[in-house]
Amino acid sequence: MIIVYHYVSKPWPNRNQIFKNRTIPILRYLRNILIILCLSSTIYGQELPILKISDDHKYLVTEKGQSFFWLGGTAWELIHRSTREEVDLYLGDRKNKGFTIIQTVILAELDGLNIPNSYGQKPLVNNDPTQINEAYFQHVDYVIDKAAELGLYIGLLPTWGDKFHKAWGVGPEVFNPENAKVYGEILAKRYAGKSNIIWIPGGDRWPKDDEDFEIIRAMVKGLKNYDTTHLITYHTSGLALASDYFNNDGWLDFDMFQMSHSRLDKDFEYVWKARSISPIRPVINSEPRYENHPNRFNGELYGWLDDSDVRVSAYWSMLAGAAGYTYGCHDIWQMFAPDRDPVNGSRTNWKEALNLPGSKQLHYMKNLFESFPWQQMENDQTIIVNDNKTDSTFMVASIAKAKDFMILYTPMGKPISPDLSKLNSKKVVAYWYNPRDGSSKKIGKFDVTEQPEFKPWSLGRGSDFVLVIIDENADYILPRNKN
Repeated sequence: MIIVYHYVSKPWPNRNQIFKNRTIPILRYLRNILIILCLSSTIYGQELPILKISDDHKYLVTEKGQSFFWLGGTAWELIHRSTREEVDLYLGDRKNKGFTIIQTVILAELDGLNIPNSYGQKPLVNNDPTQINEAYFQHVDYVIDKAAELGLYIGLLPTWGDKFHKAWGVGPEVFNPENAKVYGEILAKRYAGKSNIIWIPGGDRWPKDDEDFEIIRAMVKGLKNYDTTHLITYHTSGLALASDYFNNDGWLDFDMFQMSHSRLDKDFEYVWKARSISPIRPVINSEPRYENHPNRFNGELYGWLDDSDVRVSAYWSMLAGAAGYTYGCHDIWQMFAPDRDPVNGSRTNWKEALNLPGSKQLHYMKNLFESFPWQQMENDQTIIVNDNKTDSTFMVASIAKAKDFMILYTPMGKPISPDLSKLNSKKVVAYWYNPRDGSSKKIGKFDVTEQPEFKPWSLGRGSDFVLVIIDENADYILPRNKN
């Protein structure tokens, strides 16, 4: 219950004044109190809208049809390794940077069944998926509710994949088709009423055999037995789409893919592949190049991934036609701290890693896209008429269905020659948008009959730029960095 004190500068009128003096606006007092109560409810108690698939089956929207920009963060060990104060710190930081959804796991990867959480609690009783530990799940509840309070959705993985297919993980394998269904039902009964959830079974695994498929499908069946509202997708291992395994399953609402933490990855190819599959689904790049991760898992030989890698992966994905993008940081996913063993050479305290530049620069990307009807864009590589090799310099382009703007990206500062006649315009205005700082620079006006070459002012790795070309009569305004 929210108690609101309404300050009145003069003494409240007595009963005789209220009824005898019509000039005293008692209704105004009541109205103001109601307004404050409504505002308080909006800030603290309003549920987030349920997410659904757009009518064209390519994007995510709210239940009212409003565009939803999936800007995610992988915080796989958030539930397992963080106190509530740390949860508040992480979620607050991601909210301030424009994130909209956080991907995390209930039964976590790093020996999440046997190593207790920050409050000494394990998730299951005797590692039995049909018996959950209420004390552990109260912390899960806190994470979900705190995210909702901040306006964030949770992409919730019921379990990491090593609990049904150990492979390279710690395990132990505790699932079979029977208890997986019961576990799914337990989760659905508990969280069906939470509007800010998307279900993501899988947990970095390809199903290896028939039993794995049976376990996954049984868990999904359990979820859907008590929850027919929330969207469901699947989180695979690297270089694979969810639809590679579950394309014919009716429960797969949208596609996901994961890359391999390598500068050699070509994210756009996976978006194109997903977009070519029937039935059409939205596709999310759910685990791309992680900032501060050893490139190709070997920092000594290949260096470390940085904010430049984040930007390339993100713009490649979005302009190829993805419905969203999930940022990852090697230190943050594992909630690395000096008193914990680093996984794959993690080297920065996760609280300090919150300040790495990549996540902030994705806020600039989101601001740019949301300045346009971005869900009405289509990837069109024929816009780029100059040489465009599919290597680290590969340029991507997307154009509005209304043909009144186009957005192009050059990851290494290579000059771009776009076909301006693709736009339904006579004259256009061109801008450079700097993805490092969110600033923009007007280049000039051009006739669409011209074939100009647009050359950024720097060249090489880290010198990526976004070229924005707009019909001169359109009223789109590029975002301005207020920092």
